[in-house]
Parts: sequence; structure tokens; C-alpha cells
Amino acid sequence: MKRRMGLAALLLALLLFGSVVRLAWLQLVSPAAGIRAAEDWKRGAVAQHQRRLVLDTGRGDFVDRYGRAITGETYQALALFPIRPAARGNERDMAVLADILGVEPAALRRELDGLREAKFWRREGEEVPYPLSEEQIRRLSGLTLGGVRVLPYRNRYPASFPAKHAIGYISQHPELVREVYAKELAKGTVKLTDTVGGGGLERSLDRLLRGTGATSVSYFIDGTDRPLRGLGIRVSQSDNPYYPLRVVTTLDLKLQNALEAYADANGLREGAIVVLDAANADVLAMVSRPSFDPWRLDDPAGPELANHAIRAVEPGSVFKLVTAAAALEYGVADENHEQFECDGEYGKYGLSCWKPGGHGLLTLREGLAQSCNIVFATLAERLTAAQINQTADRLGIGRQIGWSREEASGPLGALRLLEEEEAGTVFAGGRVPSVRDGGLLVQTGIGQRDVRVTPLQAANLVVTLLNGGRVMEPRLVSEIRYANGQRMAALAPREGASRYGRVSPAVTGALLRGMEAVVARGTGQSIREGTWAVAGKSGTAETSAAAARNHQWFAGYGPVQSPRYAVAVLAANRPPDSANRATALFRGVMDVIAAHEKAGKASR
Repeated sequence: MKRRMGLAALLLALLLFGSVVRLAWLQLVSPAAGIRAAEDWKRGAVAQHQRRLVLDTGRGDFVDRYGRAITGETYQALALFPIRPAARGNERDMAVLADILGVEPAALRRELDGLREAKFWRREGEEVPYPLSEEQIRRLSGLTLGGVRVLPYRNRYPASFPAKHAIGYISQHPELVREVYAKELAKGTVKLTDTVGGGGLERSLDRLLRGTGATSVSYFIDGTDRPLRGLGIRVSQSDNPYYPLRVVTTLDLKLQNALEAYADANGLREGAIVVLDAANADVLAMVSRPSFDPWRLDDPAGPELANHAIRAVEPGSVFKLVTAAAALEYGVADENHEQFECDGEYGKYGLSCWKPGGHGLLTLREGLAQSCNIVFATLAERLTAAQINQTADRLGIGRQIGWSREEASGPLGALRLLEEEEAGTVFAGGRVPSVRDGGLLVQTGIGQRDVRVTPLQAANLVVTLLNGGRVMEPRLVSEIRYANGQRMAALAPREGASRYGRVSPAVTGALLRGMEAVVARGTGQSIREGTWAVAGKSGTAETSAAAARNHQWFAGYGPVQSPRYAVAVLAANRPPDSANRATALFRGVMDVIAAHEKAGKASR
């Protein structure tokens, strides 16, 4: 008996000794390995017994200048989790659920039984979860069904806010991920399947918008795929109080939506409308057509993702403002005292005036009002290519003009708000020809040949003229704030100064008087009547496309007595003999703005 007791004590001592040695090894020799092993074991166990669903990606949102939400809305939706069919609940409750959702009970049962991962309920053909009404939520609260929960869902693109090219879109874009997030890919913190900004501000601010992690919900089940009683659901989210960020844009959402509706109702099938604050070039509205559906970017019909407001095309006679500025700046023309004779033919280079028989004798101002090709061909041949090019640069033409910063320091780093903005050109390849070519100068002077301008540049040109030659960089974002409301960064208005200096106030004044004459007695007489008196410059340009098409333009401002808005309208690829659609749209745009301003004052 004593021997047996002794052996038992020895065995117990050996077991205790082994346990102590093992514990000491875990704590002293390889604690990290022990912790990792324990954590891996726990994670593996949890992963086998939960179903997870993302409620909010954590991506930052956009608001307009008045704090109205452009992206992001939260509503209650029905979350469905895969569990054993027998654990769902009774048929009576299933029938009530089907009635609430407006589907056949058998179809609902098939969908629930076929679940392989957690998902939100969507109606057929819809891309986002179905928002539940208060009455539906009340009825659902009386059911006792397993694997079914009403949860808050964060929808990025509300149905009430149509897609906006300036804001852009998000999508899976492996090539872009490789290009932008190469370091993060190597570290494993970013995956090729991650959703990233593919255009507009979504793209240029993607690093900031990504946030610190998603909010997700876990639904726990046992080894037989039955819900674990007492655990229910568990929400996990980032504990960083500063994210997600909120980007405050310069857009006026009500005006933006009103102009989108106006453009669609009045047949702007391809083109753009840009509205800038005349004081500082802030972008108040930016409309591009055709539009796109952010949920159907892979549509076989081909979504129109290009933002026509920042795509450079032939400007036609709008560029005559640049030619006139160059002629006055370099002293080769007189605004009032010199007269030009137009008989309809220039006599060389095959150039004719748009008006058969010509305009007769014209001053420079009247030449601008009547958009006379003969006057501007004459001026162009008096200038050098370098003079035209430098004047264009001084007016913000032929270069990217949207807000940007080159400094790499601070939370923003180097940044261009509209990465896809095209610079446009004055001469081919951006190279000023060294050999004088009269035909090239003439075609350039009337806005053809190699001249390319974006609607954003055209609207900003008007702002520059209204500000006496001071070029601003159109701004689309004013500040970025943390989730707690604290400001992260302010994007102050910036000048887009040219290396060649400014055009003089005397020259800009002469051009503004010419733009008033355009509407008073020139090519814009058809838009004299409206809420406000307006001024501007029309343009029609032959495109380089194989089929005969014209780009129709109007760039101007209003009200004339106290200019507050600079507007550029492009109606692209129009039939050659059609009336200038952009001119008519410009009048309507200004009237929409006037009505919007009046309504805003009344509400205040």
C-alpha cells in the first residue's frame, strides 16, 4: 500500500513538474509564440461558429457647402444569416415575413435555405438593400425567426442623389490598386479585391476616405448551425473616434440637382455645365452628360464615366477672347478706333466668315460681338505664336487649372482634386512653333486646329476677366473634418498664377465690354430676355471626328451689374447645321441659378 501510494505521489509530482516546465517555457522562453497560438486557436474557434456581415465600410462621406449629405445614408434593412433550415422558426412566422417583404413564401424559403453567407435582403434587380418602413419594422419585431435581424445599413449612394462625375465612384480596380497601393499590397494591408475610388474626388481623396476599418456584425451559431442562445449578435467596429472623415465640398447640392434636372429636361445628351463663384472660382455645380449608374459600372452598354467638364475639346469662337486679349496686351490692335472690313472672305487659307457677305466695317468690340472670323484672323496674323500661347497661359488656358498643391507635407500631402483634368492645348504637343505659319496662326486665333479647352477652363477664364486678370484655381473641396467635427485640413482658395504674369485690368475690361455687346446686339441676342441681364461669348467648333459634328459653346456671367456667377456650357457633337444649343442652355442655366438664389434668400 505504501509502495502504491509512493508511486502515485511520484507520478503526480512528475505531472505537476511537467506542467510547470511547460508553463515556464510559454511565459519565459517563447511568450509571443504562445500568445499567437492561443489567439489563432480562439480566432479559429470563433470563425467556425459565426456569420459576419458588413454594416458600414467606414469610408468617409461628402457633404455640400451647407452640410447637406451628398453620399451616405443610414437606414434599417433586413439581414439574413445562413443557419440550418430547421432553426429558422415556424411556418406561420415565415409566411408573415414573406408578406412583409412582398414575396411568395416558397420563394423566400428557397432563398433562405440556399444562403451560404450573410447578406441583406434586396428586391430583385436592385443593387442596395431594401429600406424597411417603420410599419415593416414593427411587424418584424413580433416574429421569432432565427437568422433574421433588422440592422442599420450604411448606403453610400442614396437613390435620391443621382451620380455626379465630380464626386466620382468606387469600384474594384486591381490595376489601380497595384499602381497606387504597391507598398500596402506588399505588406498585406491592402488586397487586390479591395474597393477603391475610381474617378472624381473618390479617387483623388481615396487614401483619406478609406478610413480605419468597417463596422460589421457577427451572428453566432453552434456546431450544428443553430443560433447560440445568449450570444445573439455582436457588433465590431474601429475604436478610432476621428474616422470616418467628412469632406466638405464647395458644391451647392440643391443647385447641382436643379441643373442636372434642367440639363436632362432640355436635351443635353453630351456635354457639360460648370458654374463657378465669380469671386473666388469655387465650383458651385458641375454637370456632365451622359451620366452613369455607380452600381452598374460594368454595364455592357458602356457607362459614361468621362467627366466632360474637365475633358478638353475644340472651343471655337470662345477662344477669340484669348486672341483679343493678346492683340490688346501686345498693342497690335485698338479697342475702339481701329476698324476692320469683313466682306465674308479672308482671301487666303480658305477662310471665310460665318456670315455670307460679311459684316462690313467693324471695331474690335463689334468683331467680338459678331464673332467675325475675318477680324480675328487679321489679329492672329499680327501676333506671334509665342504671344498667343503666353496670353492663353496668363488666362489659365492650356494648362491644368483645378485646385492642387505640390507640398508633400501635412495630412494632405501633394494633391490634385481632379486627377483626370486634361490640360488642353494651344499648339500641338504643347510646343510653340518656331517657324511662322500664317495658316496655323489664323486657325489658332479662331479656336480651331490644335486648340483644346475644357468647360472648367472656359468658366474660369470668365472669372479671371471679372477679377481683372487674377487667375484662380477652381476649388471643389473647402475642408476635411474628422468624425468628431474637428477640422483635419482646410483647402484655402489658391491663385493659379502664370509664369508670364497677368493680363492687365484694362484688357480684361475691354473683353467684358465685348461680352456685354455679344448679348446686347451680337450672336447672343436670343438670350437677352430673362431674369438677369447676362453677358458672354458663344462658340461653334468643327470637331476632328470622322463624322461631321460641331461642339457648341457659351461662356459668360451674370448678373451683369453685379456679377456673382461664371458659367460655361458645352453641347458636344451636335449636327453641323443645328442652332447653338449651348447658348439657349446658358440662358436657362442662369435663370435656374436666379430662381435658386431667390429661394435661398426667402428661406433665410
